[in-house]
This record gives sequence, structure tokens and C-alpha cells, in this order.
Amino acid sequence: MNIILFEESELDAPFPREDSRIVHLLEVLRRQPGDATDVGLVDGPRGKAILKSVEDDQVVLDFNWGEEPEPLLPIDLIVGLCRPQTSRKILQEATSMGVRRIHFVSTDRGERSYGLSKLWTTDQWRQCVRAGVEQAFSTRFPEVKFGLTLPESIQATQDVARRVCLDNYESPSNLRQATNNSDSVVLAIGSERGWSANERDQFRQNDFRLAHLGERPLRTETAAIAAISIVASGLQNG
Repeated sequence: MNIILFEESELDAPFPREDSRIVHLLEVLRRQPGDATDVGLVDGPRGKAILKSVEDDQVVLDFNWGEEPEPLLPIDLIVGLCRPQTSRKILQEATSMGVRRIHFVSTDRGERSYGLSKLWTTDQWRQCVRAGVEQAFSTRFPEVKFGLTLPESIQATQDVARRVCLDNYESPSNLRQATNNSDSVVLAIGSERGWSANERDQFRQNDFRLAHLGERPLRTETAAIAAISIVASGLQNG
């Protein structure tokens, strides 16, 4: 945790000692009254929190806000719904790398039961995203949607300039060639079993270029991290 995040609605009241952020502040960072700590307002500015007082049941912080962090990268992900542990990794790592949208979609070859995981039926997915934001010393949260169909997600990203589907079987070019000097990019990454022929046709019909990351098949989470890195390095004026 490189920054501690707070909601605007929390700022005017003392914090309970059992709040996990306060526990981190006192027991991990070992802050004392008068010490400053890096904090952020969710989707707002970063700043410093001064530890004013520590009581048996509550802690008082004084917030001083500075500038807002840079906007998120103009990179969107469409990811085939995958195993919960894989989705957790993608949520946290893609968030820490600064993508602005992550859409998890049902696919022809995907396992439908993954959508019933506690990751999606509770707020676990948001905890993964928050961890990614905190890791990146940011306050910006990406848009996360799950349970979408592939056509719904394709339609929701129509505003993106360059559209690319990662595919190991029918792609004529590598990802760098397909996305270099783009203003914005949407990346479609299949789940563990990849895309079906029908889904490839859907991508082509919606102006997606098929591209690859090389000859070696990668895990979904590894492909996502590698693809984001390549695209981010090639963004126009990036």
C-alpha cells in the first residue's frame, strides 16, 4: 500500500481504531501524533494526512490536499471471464498499470460458473481494484463491468480509435505493429481456452484487428500485463 485512500464522505468524522487503514497507519507505518502520511481522495487529489490524535477507540486525521494525479491511460480491456484467481490478478495488475476500463465478458469457451464466484457476488472485485490503485500511488479507479455479453462490451467501446483482439491462431501481425502511435486502444483478451471462430468473426465485423504476442501461448493474466505494457509504450505522445 503506497497510498491510503479515503472517500469524501468520511473526512469530517474521527476514524475508528479498528478501521484497516488506521491499523496500517499505526501498526505498519508506526505513525505518531504530528506525523504525515500520503493519502488520496478516491477519484480526486492526493495529499497528506496529519495524525492529530489517537484515542482508545478513535483517531483524528487532518487532511491537506494537493494536485490530482494524471488521467488513466486510454486503454480498455475486454477479457473473457476466467478463473476467479486469474480475474483477481488481472483486476489488480491492470488497475495498477492505469487502464481506464476493464470489461469481463461471457465467452463461448468460458466456464459460466466463474460468474457465480464470491469475487463477483460480493465486493471482492472492488477490493482488488482498490489494491491496484493503492499500489500505483494513484486515486483513479477504472470502470469495471462484468457479466456482459461480447456484443455488449464491443458496443460499449465503440469510441476507441484502435481495436485489437489478441489471438494466437489467425493473427497476421504482432501487437506492437497493430497499435503503435494510437490515440486509444481497446484490447480483447480471451480466457484460458481462447476465442471461438464465431467470436473471431464478431471481432472482425466490428473492425478489430487480430494480433499476437509471439509464438508462445501465455496465461491470460500474463498476456494482459504484457499487452498493456506494449500498448502503453506505443501510445501517441505517450
